Amino acid sequence: MSNYTETPIPVLPDLEQYTKTAFIDSPLTEVKESEKIDIRMQYPVLGFKNGEQRCFLRREVHEMLQNAAAKLPEGYRFRIWDTWRPFALQEELFVSYSAKIIKEFHLEGMSEEEQHSFIGKFVANPIPDRTLPPAHTTGGAVDLTLVGPDGEELEMGCGFDAFTDKTRAAFFETEEAAGLPDAELIRDNRRLLYHIMLEAGFTNLPSEWWHFEYGDKNWSAVVDKPALYDGIFELD
Repeated sequence: MSNYTETPIPVLPDLEQYTKTAFIDSPLTEVKESEKIDIRMQYPVLGFKNGEQRCFLRREVHEMLQNAAAKLPEGYRFRIWDTWRPFALQEELFVSYSAKIIKEFHLEGMSEEEQHSFIGKFVANPIPDRTLPPAHTTGGAVDLTLVGPDGEELEMGCGFDAFTDKTRAAFFETEEAAGLPDAELIRDNRRLLYHIMLEAGFTNLPSEWWHFEYGDKNWSAVVDKPALYDGIFELD
């Protein structure tokens, strides 16, 4: 495990918009629970009416997730919180979370355009464009954490969909975090998740330690390749 926890997570800026596409035909594939994968889709639990209880990823992403799971240390497993989202859920999330983010980060003095740009660091603006869609509507993004041998989620410093600077993947690599309780433990837990996922071919969204992706526009911005997946806004 030390080969994953010795390497720091790089401190990166937010991603730039990337618009090149080379879409492929790739079906959504349902992820099933296994010895290494535990599924706890969060939005139905949190009461969102459009939350999807089933867990879907594009075929290639599903295979990459299985490969990443196989590399987990003995006794560890992934816990998946969110994968493919219907567009209706993306709209619901943006409306629900916007007011909370504006209040938490004191954005009241910003224009609506500036607010939406900032909010987009935490929840994608639901622009109904299948060629430049919110990441989770592509089936290329997965939100997840790690569960240890004791059956408990590893301490990651903040929870899923928190609205704080601590959500940034590399926050516990910074001097700002050095004096916080369990800072080294949290840093190493995040490193373990981060490097196992990147080794499997995923990229990470710098603003969210739990968010990894392949084939969508965020992945494109990191690897400088055209996006592979368009938006799937609802199931057939």
